[in-house]
Amino acid sequence: MAEPLVAQRSPCVVELAAGDYWWCRCGQSRRQPFCDGSHKVAGEFTPVRFSVSEPQKLWLCGCKQSTNAPFCDGSHKKITS
Repeated sequence: MAEPLVAQRSPCVVELAAGDYWWCRCGQSRRQPFCDGSHKVAGEFTPVRFSVSEPQKLWLCGCKQSTNAPFCDGSHKKITS
């Protein structure tokens, strides 16, 4: 797999407590937008670790095309197929 799978064509809106999180980069996780270890089968992707310092609502990338991963940058609007 050279490109990640598009998990969804919109951002994942999540409310997170302070702590460390792992965002799924491969698109195969069943716990989107978070990693469940599925990348180990794909072998080409590793999850992105990010930290939240205080509780907040975030828009995480669901299409796996963001240039600002794990955060949505609107790339899902450019997906045609």
